[in-house]
Amino acid sequence: MSRQDGSDRHVSAVSVDSSTSTILHVDLDAFFASVELLDRPDLVDRPVVVAGRSARSVVTAANYPARKFGVRSAIPLSQALRLCPQAVVLEPHREKYTHYSQQVMAIFDDVTPIVERVGIDEAFLDVAGARSLLGSPAEIGELIRRRVREETRLDCSVGASAIKFVAKLASGRAKPNGMLVVPADDTLGFLHPLPVSFLWGVGATTEEALLARGLRTIGDVARSQPDALRRAVGEAAGAKLRELANGIDPRRVTPNAPEKSVGHEVTFEVDIDDADILRREILRQADAVAVRLRAGGWVGRTVVVKLRYSDFRTITRSRTIAEPTDLGRRIYEEARGVYEAIGVHGRVRLIGVRMEQLSPSGSGNASLWDDDATWRETERAVDTVAERFGRGALRPASLLGPAEHLVQRGKLGDARNRPRAGDH
Repeated sequence: MSRQDGSDRHVSAVSVDSSTSTILHVDLDAFFASVELLDRPDLVDRPVVVAGRSARSVVTAANYPARKFGVRSAIPLSQALRLCPQAVVLEPHREKYTHYSQQVMAIFDDVTPIVERVGIDEAFLDVAGARSLLGSPAEIGELIRRRVREETRLDCSVGASAIKFVAKLASGRAKPNGMLVVPADDTLGFLHPLPVSFLWGVGATTEEALLARGLRTIGDVARSQPDALRRAVGEAAGAKLRELANGIDPRRVTPNAPEKSVGHEVTFEVDIDDADILRREILRQADAVAVRLRAGGWVGRTVVVKLRYSDFRTITRSRTIAEPTDLGRRIYEEARGVYEAIGVHGRVRLIGVRMEQLSPSGSGNASLWDDDATWRETERAVDTVAERFGRGALRPASLLGPAEHLVQRGKLGDARNRPRAGDH
């Protein structure tokens, strides 16, 4: 939302009146890159990019010196090195990120029980109930920043506001390593000068539609006529944007919000047009998704397949099934059906499988007649073996093919639906 290189940084003094700003958004700064630099302090002031070593890799993260050259996450590594030839490339290590994320989230839990994790490196906190013990929201924000630094050697930025939308905007404006408080009475003054692209949910297409109608700032959207917004972006989206532009966001901080989806995706080392290889990869991913569903105690109803072709055209297609499931065989059958229903495919660069519409398993979802009973017993038996001997000790025979070397499996290959990052 803000410039990723920190050039438009705004911060508040701890003495600011933060009494109405009880919702905090805390975001770790350049998290993946910062974790890698803990082991390479000699590179702290140099441009650093986190990415796999494959020629087809994309940037997982970049530190602030690299961002000043225009390097950002999700662009091809080759492009990043053209923008910043002197950048040092470090390989990602997901286990490190999980370790430090758990440490930081434990700090949040010490401050307040009302913590909503929205990613591995960010969370919303409602600190209204912590004021009598820990001080004002601004003082609590500084406490969090200090503890994160002392206990993990990482930096984080904090936004404080009366509403979630503005708190997240404020943490972005405070980066790197800062805190910005927006008192309730200053909400519109903070919001209205900002570009429309800062509105939650405004991507490139929506931004273009708003700009075409002369709506350049959030204030323009707030003052626009409802009919103008409806014509630009549709009735539902227009109503939501108008509310946000006027500082209306009734959502509360929701502790332990469930994942919205569970998915996996991979980028191939070379573009693939072999249907058998693609079907085997769908089977592998369906099995991996099912394992994570069962481990988390979830079932899902909507199977989503994502495809990116050699020309970078990306499509997603989905199918909702009658009964929710956590079985790899059922997910595979539906995902394969979605894939084949698309028809003729070009050469495929990336493929992904995801389950959405999650609900807790055993919550009244099962039907009286279980057509999947045999597969259910089989997959749970595999889970039992995996607990003892490791995942991969047993797997479908069709996965024992020659295609393994064609898949780029980075350590960040698991895909989850996070409000800040796309599907990877």
